[in-house]
Formats: sequence, C-alpha cells, structure tokens
Amino acid sequence: MIGKGKSVGNTGANIDYGLDKEKDAEIIFSQHLAEDNAQQITDEFRLIQEQNTRCQKNTLSFILSPTREDGKNLTKERLGELTQKFIKEMGLKENQAVAFVHRDKAHTHVHLYVNRIGFDGKAYNDSFIGKRSQLAAENVAKDMGLTTVKEVQLEKELDSMKVRLEIKNIHQKIMENERPKTLDDYIKTMKAQKVEVIPSINKANKLQGFRFEYKGQNFKASEVHRSMSGGRIMAQLSQNRGIVKPLECRLPHKCRLPHKCRLPHK
Repeated sequence: MIGKGKSVGNTGANIDYGLDKEKDAEIIFSQHLAEDNAQQITDEFRLIQEQNTRCQKNTLSFILSPTREDGKNLTKERLGELTQKFIKEMGLKENQAVAFVHRDKAHTHVHLYVNRIGFDGKAYNDSFIGKRSQLAAENVAKDMGLTTVKEVQLEKELDSMKVRLEIKNIHQKIMENERPKTLDDYIKTMKAQKVEVIPSINKANKLQGFRFEYKGQNFKASEVHRSMSGGRIMAQLSQNRGIVKPLECRLPHKCRLPHKCRLPHK
C-alpha cells in the first residue's frame, strides 16, 4: 500500500471531489463530524478552522492506495479499518476527518481529509508529511497483512530485471543469426520482435546511444547491458558488413604479420 499526504487550502473543493458520485464514491470513515453531506462537512471543518486564521493550508489531504489485488478484496468495513489505523499512526485521532473510497478505476483508493486545525485552535505540524504518510501506510499494511511498498518495489525490480534480460537475449540472437548490416536493418529486426529501438541524438546531431522499449518499459542501453552501448552496436554492424579496422604494426623491424602495416621497415 502507498500513502501520500500534503496540506491543502481549498477544503470545500477537495471534499466535493472526494464525494464525487461519478467515481462511485462513498464515505467509509468519519470522526468528530455530525453530517455526511459535502457542504455540511466543509462547514464543520471551517467552524474549527476559524480559530486559526493564520494557517492558510488548513486541511490535510491523504491518498491511501492498496495494490490492485488487495484493493479488489477490501470491503467497505476493511477500508474503514485501514483508514482508522492510518489516522492513529499519524497522530490525528482528535481531529475532524472524513474518508471516501473511489472505485471508478481498476485501482481502489481512499481519499482522506483531516482538519489540520485541532479543537484547541492549534495547527498540526505538517513537516515531512509526505514521508511520514509513506511510513504510516507501510506500518498499516504490515499490521493488516497487505502488500507493502517495499514488496511492490521488489516485484517491480524483479520484473524490470526479467524484461532487460529478454531484451538482451533478443539482441544477441539477432546479432548472431540475422547479422544486420545497417542500423535500419537492426531497428527493423528488433521491432519485428516487439522491441522498439530509439536512437539518442545529441546536440551536435550525432548518435549518442540507444533506448529500448519493450513490454511497456523503457531503458537506456547501458541499463539493459554494458555490451549494448551505441559504440558496440555500431561496431558489430560494421563487422557484419565486413568493415574491420586494420591492425597497426608497432614493431621496429621487418613485419611478418598478415595485415596492413603502416610503419616503415628495414
């Protein structure tokens, strides 16, 4: 689960968005509030916020996003439990709060709005709120047996490694079996295997390297493998055309090497 948080100023607009019926929104949690209408909730927030007019960004906006698979299985009650635990982790149990679930996309997520101004008129300290939101969501996910951010990142890294290895293997097979002689041939042959080769051109209008796009992922050539740099690929294409730079003899005596020598001999 991913948690994002920030302080915002337009309380009414945010709560209106949270309760947007077009997004199949419904309230899953509220505390210290009497009403469930967007305008009435906003008015209740403002009644407390009037105690601290110096604080302009007086509402805390959070988004709690379980993974797609977790989101499919989370009921309204479980999402409410998740939200309550998050509020506790953030130290906001005594502040007005309301949370809505959006299921308009395949990815179920919760919009949580908390009054930054407490009943004592003091503003909640929002320093590093983004990072603190991430940590709180991580703790809640562990507590509820949900997939954590670290697990999601590990899964993404493993998937990235798999895709990069596939690109490298496709590249090697093409170079060994198809032996393309020009850059156009190479790009077309790779494209036939669903790999998009994107040349990188620098400001001097010279080829600087390549990017590879495959299965929705995009990598620099060096990220795929060091053997796939622009220089090495172009060298391989030159070899396939039979263009090989002649070796130079560096011996100060009569040369017997079977290549073109550029040094004078006795």
